[in-house]
Amino acid sequence: MATIATRNKGQKLMDFPDNYTVIDIETTGLSASKNEIIELSALKIRDNEIFDSYTTLVRPLSRIGGFITKLTGISNEMVENAPLIEEILEEYLNFIGDDVVVGHNVNFDINFIYDKSVKYYNREFRNDFVDTCTMSRKYCPTRSHKLDYVAEYYKVDATGHHRADNDCRMTYGIYSAMKKQVQSEV
Repeated sequence: MATIATRNKGQKLMDFPDNYTVIDIETTGLSASKNEIIELSALKIRDNEIFDSYTTLVRPLSRIGGFITKLTGISNEMVENAPLIEEILEEYLNFIGDDVVVGHNVNFDINFIYDKSVKYYNREFRNDFVDTCTMSRKYCPTRSHKLDYVAEYYKVDATGHHRADNDCRMTYGIYSAMKKQVQSEV
């Protein structure tokens, strides 16, 4: 079993599968080893359409700071009755299954999920993945490749940015638009 330090993750793909799961998380900070997950979301896509969705708040062991609450809208009061990550992560992983995962700057999400999965279940998160941020650098001539800029370029609604479910839906819209763009250029 790999340690958290080595992260034996899945392969990064530059591909457009028809069946995949879009993932996004919100956290208390940027460090997968020091910070905590406070929201998990996923959209299961089948034949390029949303088939199912999953979202839950997660109660962290430490308090959510003011900056994170302002950024995400997630407060300590909102998560006080939410499950702990070790109580809910397995359900989230089972929802994703063996699907290719798609996300924007998805290494961030994968690192948190991987570390928590190893810590609580001794299970590596090894799904192959597609990063729409990386793909946007190739297909999207914007001044920034942050999610909201890429969403604006592809005319995808960016309402509710920095909530995991909304970010999943934005990423799905971006990925779908990118796929159409690339297929029309072939």
